[in-house]
Amino acid sequence: MTTLAIDFGNTRVKFGLFKDGDLDASYSVLAAEAQNQFINLHETSNPDAIVFCATGNSKDFVTFLKKRGLSYEVIEAGTPVPYSNLYKTPETLGLDRKVLMVAAYKEYSAYNTLVIDAGTCVTYDFKNKENAYLGGAISPGLQMRFKAMHQFTAKLPDLEVSKDAVDLIGTDTYSAMQSGAINGLVAEIDGLIDRYKLEYDELKIILTGGDGLFLSDRLKNGIFADSNFLLKGLNYIVEFKRT
Repeated sequence: MTTLAIDFGNTRVKFGLFKDGDLDASYSVLAAEAQNQFINLHETSNPDAIVFCATGNSKDFVTFLKKRGLSYEVIEAGTPVPYSNLYKTPETLGLDRKVLMVAAYKEYSAYNTLVIDAGTCVTYDFKNKENAYLGGAISPGLQMRFKAMHQFTAKLPDLEVSKDAVDLIGTDTYSAMQSGAINGLVAEIDGLIDRYKLEYDELKIILTGGDGLFLSDRLKNGIFADSNFLLKGLNYIVEFKRT
């Protein structure tokens, strides 16, 4: 069986092609390129199932899928999941967070698991070893931190994330902003992980999202980086509904 999983985010769209449950290939494109990427993948793979999760503005893409007359599954608030959801307002839970917990359930069923998704926002989602989802946290992502400093001040420039090493002490405005945003986020993630470790043993930590690989080299050891974790969750939902 071939499944095409689509993760429509705020800035990028990821596609994952699964064959008999295994990820065969993944692609990441800007939202404006999503339709062409879909056409290429659909024509070359002819998937048996298409599963779609949107956290960004996917209205045009959904209209495009409908016009092609394709059958696809959309992840919604009411989509069944294999874990126990103890979130007090499940109807407000981000669909990406919901799907990530499906992947956590599938791959780390016997462990306390913290999934950190570093994208536009950074989300922290936790399930215990009894496979109950308890919730987590949401904070600004790297790009959002830079945009906020620029937009809410009179003189700070509009910067992009530096891919180079960032010193602890910034010696000019540019390096000070880089240090504050990047080192600040790293300290936040490390600090929250330490707090989870104090409360939960046998803790598995997964780092994913667009900035996941960038941050993984700067964080403490013991974190497993998997940029395709959400795509895997989408595929597992298809498998779960077929059982």
